[in-house]
Amino acid sequence: MYSQNSHLNFQLKIWLVTLIILIILIILVGGLTRLTDSGLSITTWELFVGFIPPLTNDKWIDYFELYKNIPEFSEQNYNMTLNEFKVIFWWEWGHRQLGRLIGLSVLLPIIFFSIKNGLSILKDYGLIFLLVCLQGFFGWYMVSSGLIDRVDVSHYRLSLHLVTAFVILSVVFWKFLKLSKIKAQYVSININLVKFFLFLLFLQLAIGAFVSGMDAGRIYNTWPLMGSSYFPDDSKFIEFLNVNVFDNPSIVQFIHRNLAYLILGIYIYILFFVMKDQKEIFRKPVLIIGVSLFLQVFLGILTLLSGVKIIYASLHQINSILIILSTLYFLYIAKYREIN
Repeated sequence: MYSQNSHLNFQLKIWLVTLIILIILIILVGGLTRLTDSGLSITTWELFVGFIPPLTNDKWIDYFELYKNIPEFSEQNYNMTLNEFKVIFWWEWGHRQLGRLIGLSVLLPIIFFSIKNGLSILKDYGLIFLLVCLQGFFGWYMVSSGLIDRVDVSHYRLSLHLVTAFVILSVVFWKFLKLSKIKAQYVSININLVKFFLFLLFLQLAIGAFVSGMDAGRIYNTWPLMGSSYFPDDSKFIEFLNVNVFDNPSIVQFIHRNLAYLILGIYIYILFFVMKDQKEIFRKPVLIIGVSLFLQVFLGILTLLSGVKIIYASLHQINSILIILSTLYFLYIAKYREIN
């Protein structure tokens, strides 16, 4: 991965940093698109001409009429005016344009670097383009689930879409780390525990998407109890045995809360070993993980108590990016002994 050509390495790092910024931006815009219920405002997928927004009043009316044909309008937004529709339209349109920009920002540099430096570039970075293409398909797969017989998209497909975005971000960030001359160190803590911690973070992302997709955060706006008890009042513990357990918003919120407690517990265990036995190089990234993790819990509680205000929910999602990236950095310096 690491080339002796310092000029090429510099160009690749600039490209990867640009991609990281764009991916973070699209995660932010995607979250706001979801929180403003804007994701179903564009009911068609036009890959090559869809980047042109409505330029005339007649075109706006055409898009609005298409929106009127889906359940979200007929059952939920039937009083919406054209001007109100324009607001949610621009959120979804902007989200899609960012997706197109990311696709081009991956494809064109790969072609350029491959022509200039050989097909080894394609081998090293082609996975990113494949994942971006897959994410585009997942995006439409998600939107299509809300066009026929429901007022929202499938929370399973929403989760798939979000987790894939974080996978792409992680792959790009990992490749950036491999291009950087970072001094790796031996670590005595079981590296599999750190990997398990990272796995739990991604699992929490998936469950968090379930919470968002089902508006489960609006059900119990109390903490630490859910209503008057630790377990949700409107559910039974035996429901965990049901195959459709993740279709129950109350239980999904319960799982999201308690998975956060488990993640905190494992983090404290890792922190204890790092602060006690490890070298200075490990302490800063682990402390950054901790600060962002406790901030995430605070933002999650604040989001609940506020009735899911957009500002708190957005910050909650943005901060998850810092947790994932700082954990990846810690895993990288702990796992890899040398830069290839």
